[in-house]
Amino acid sequence: MQINVRQIVVAGILGAIAIVLGVTQLGFIPVPNVSGNATIMHVPAILGAVLEGPVVGILAGLIFGIFSMVQDTTGLFTNPLVSVLPRVLIGITAWYTYKTLAPRNQDLAAAAAGVVGTLTNTVFVVGMLVIFGLLPLEVVPTIVPQAIAEVVIATIITVVVARGVNLVRSGQTTAGESKDGNY
Repeated sequence: MQINVRQIVVAGILGAIAIVLGVTQLGFIPVPNVSGNATIMHVPAILGAVLEGPVVGILAGLIFGIFSMVQDTTGLFTNPLVSVLPRVLIGITAWYTYKTLAPRNQDLAAAAAGVVGTLTNTVFVVGMLVIFGLLPLEVVPTIVPQAIAEVVIATIITVVVARGVNLVRSGQTTAGESKDGNY
């Protein structure tokens, strides 16, 4: 796979957005569970995949994963199989989901990519934490409110941003709905 300059720039910008969300704490939403927060820091990786393809999603996810490993203060994310690998996979799963559904309906494809990308992050991070004995299996059900909040927020953001970017790219001046749900 080849990557062009625009894709490198988009990946860098989206990775920087994930870092800013983490450093400023804007990427954390309080929820009533063991972690206390849901995150939207994975959304740039989903958007990168949806808007520019899997390589950009992978690069944005890689930046997010490395950042989460470096800034970890809990000891839970020092292993790259916990902090980096799941974030790299976000770009792959979100892109395949979007690519598969986009010919039918771009809004549906963006929504599904938001759901799948978010669940990739949550399932793989939590799964790795359990596998490595860093999180007891009994705690996993308490993460469900966080997962639901993350899925809903990521889905909405992905649809709105993808629609806006695709509208601009199409050259249209209004966001009227077409019969097939495409722009």
